[in-house]
Amino acid sequence: MTDAELATLLAGQAGELLLGLDRAELGLKIGAEGDRLANDLLVGALRRERPDDGLLSEEEKDNPKRLAQSRVWIVDPLDGTREYGENRSDWAVHVALAVDGVATVGAVALPAQGVTLSSGSPQPLPPLQDPPRMLVSRTRPPREALAVAELLGAELVPMGSAGAKAMAVVLGQAEIYLHNGGQFEWDNCAPAAVALAHGLHVSRLDGSPLIYNQADPYLPDLLICRQEWVDPVFAALARI
Repeated sequence: MTDAELATLLAGQAGELLLGLDRAELGLKIGAEGDRLANDLLVGALRRERPDDGLLSEEEKDNPKRLAQSRVWIVDPLDGTREYGENRSDWAVHVALAVDGVATVGAVALPAQGVTLSSGSPQPLPPLQDPPRMLVSRTRPPREALAVAELLGAELVPMGSAGAKAMAVVLGQAEIYLHNGGQFEWDNCAPAAVALAHGLHVSRLDGSPLIYNQADPYLPDLLICRQEWVDPVFAALARI
């Protein structure tokens, strides 16, 4: 099984597990229980299938030995715990492999939407919309995103998890996802890998690449967008 096939399989399995939890029985505990069980599934499978690789998970105690490893799996067992707890559809499961710091392989499952997107099976991008649609946090839209959207005349599209927002660009539901503040490597590694495989632009807001498997996994800002909007977005960022 290739790395991409493994990532896709595991993201889908974790998603099925999360969909199958009993909401009535777990009540307000469903988010925490979902995090725990999905993490157990992903971490157990990766340690079994790729025992020589490093691992970084949001829900697992960090092992600094990963810093000396070329291949490191970076996972978010439940991206959008709030949205999952509210029984919304904009949450995700992230499984990614960073090789020498680069988001190389990734799968993002959107279980409530019945979709899993993978770097191993990219699809043609849908037609552009103009004016563009820009994805922002539904609870904490960044100042930079609001300013850029105003300069571009973009329509704001509030959405939950980072994975759901990034995949909305892949699926043609928006053209731009611009974020600043509050993300870690597990929030954007799998989305970055999938977006790159689909030919999208992926970078930090200063134009530099996203680098993974760092000692401090805080990676707060990113831009994922259609290539046609890269120059206008950076021009707008330079004006704010």
